[in-house]
Amino acid sequence: MTIERQSAATVHRRFRGRKTINDWNAQQYDNFATPRQQAAHDLIAAVPERPMNAISDLGCGSGLSTQLLADRWPGTTITGIDQSPDMLKAAAIRVPLGVFRQGNISNFAAHEPQDLIFANASLHWLADHRILFPMLAKQLAPQGILAVQMPNNLEEASHRLMAEVASRAPFAEHLNELSTERGALLSPKEYYDCLVPSCETIRIWETHYHHVLDGPADILHWFSSTGLKPYLDILPAGKREDFARQYVKELSHHYPLQSDGKVLLRLPRLFIVASRSA
Repeated sequence: MTIERQSAATVHRRFRGRKTINDWNAQQYDNFATPRQQAAHDLIAAVPERPMNAISDLGCGSGLSTQLLADRWPGTTITGIDQSPDMLKAAAIRVPLGVFRQGNISNFAAHEPQDLIFANASLHWLADHRILFPMLAKQLAPQGILAVQMPNNLEEASHRLMAEVASRAPFAEHLNELSTERGALLSPKEYYDCLVPSCETIRIWETHYHHVLDGPADILHWFSSTGLKPYLDILPAGKREDFARQYVKELSHHYPLQSDGKVLLRLPRLFIVASRSA
């Protein structure tokens, strides 16, 4: 079976193994802060207006989403959790009144029932969603809200091409044991069935964003701090540059220039807003 005939999720699973990625780079991630924040804005806008006493921001990153939460619910205790020291350092500067903890969000255990558990572009990195989502819902206060947004782009050209280039010589010899830390999302029906035993209202929808970027190289820069990062971290410096060059070349065939010389990066995102039963 050729790479072209495999699903992107299958290709990504092929590269799971013992090796892991380095720490995340907050400055690099924030290079596209404005378009990245759009989904967080949209997710927060879907959360019903009500007083909040305890909010957790899972995978808070550099604090972009934490700042939006603090603006929406001023005076509320907001705890941001992330594994990356560099991200947490940036978050603490961005949101001085936030409480930030280093930790693995797959093992999240709230100190008290939460009025809002917010996870913007973080849970898609975790496995076992059939276990994870009910576990999170059980940590909500009565009528507390679970608000989640996850990129659903493994089948997009941007991600298929990462795996395709990684399968070629001379990169494959370095990437065979790479852990990309990511699998395909469940279907909306499956997420609904995970949450309906403990939640009284569940909203699920998908939005396809079309981000305007300066060219194919900007798609490389966009994903170099997220989906592309595991590949680049493992490769030796010289081959890393060759990988990036080949990836951009492939991107140029799939993301043609618009009339003004820009390209449109299509990025589907899945949203879930669920309220726990009273």
